[in-house]
Amino acid sequence: MSGRLNTYIVEDNVTIRENLVGTLEELTPVNAVGFAETENDAREWLRHNRGDWQLAIVDLFLKEGSGLGVLNACRERRPQQKVVVLSNYATPDIRRRCAQLGVDAVFDKSNEIDALVDYCLAQSQLRPPATH
Repeated sequence: MSGRLNTYIVEDNVTIRENLVGTLEELTPVNAVGFAETENDAREWLRHNRGDWQLAIVDLFLKEGSGLGVLNACRERRPQQKVVVLSNYATPDIRRRCAQLGVDAVFDKSNEIDALVDYCLAQSQLRPPATH
């Protein structure tokens, strides 16, 4: 049995965020534990909830600030915590910059949602089932 992935979403577009959460919660064991629309809100949540997430999905262009600042704030995460970028601007340069910031994967919003779903499924298989 695979484990649930407590997932934090950094996306400022409400429609995209709601569709993303709906899709991932329906097709994968993702459990959305929160979201932010700005860099500062995301950094604050991540600082106060260090152990409460296994996956962060980050857009690069936000209402205020940048997803790059969020990625930088995730650099000191635990090895089992994964950070991925979901962006309309997944260019080779952006992918290189994200790799430099320690991102585990980069997905293009326009044509790599299936790959993100596959990634989430694979990550959930790596997690032990929760014990209570």
